[in-house]
Amino acid sequence: MSEKKETVKDSLPAQVTTLEELISYQPDAVVSKTIIKKSTGTVTLFAFDKGQGLSEHTAPFEALVYLVDGEAEISIAGKPNLVRKGEMIILPANIPHALHALLPFKMLLTMVKS
Repeated sequence: MSEKKETVKDSLPAQVTTLEELISYQPDAVVSKTIIKKSTGTVTLFAFDKGQGLSEHTAPFEALVYLVDGEAEISIAGKPNLVRKGEMIILPANIPHALHALLPFKMLLTMVKS
C-alpha cells in the first residue's frame, strides 16, 4: 500500500465544491487531502482503493467518518460495521478502530480535539 498526502497550511479557500471531485482514487493506494487543519481539529478527505485500509489503531480524540462514496468495513473495538455512501459513524476517543475498503471508498474524517 502506498499513501499519498496533499496538505494545506490552514484550510482550502472558501468556495463551493463537491467533495468527490477534490480527491481521486489511485490504484493500490490510500490518498488523503487536508481540508481544514486547526489546533482544535482537522477535516481530511481520504480515497481508499478496494482492498486498502488502516490497521487497528487508536486516536486520543473523537472523530466522525462520513462516506462520500463506496463501501467500507469500519471496526470499532473489534465489532465490524458496514458503512456505505451517504452514511456516517462516530469513532470514540481511545477505542481501537480499523478500516477496510470493500469497494473503493472516499471518506470525510472530522477529528475534534477538545
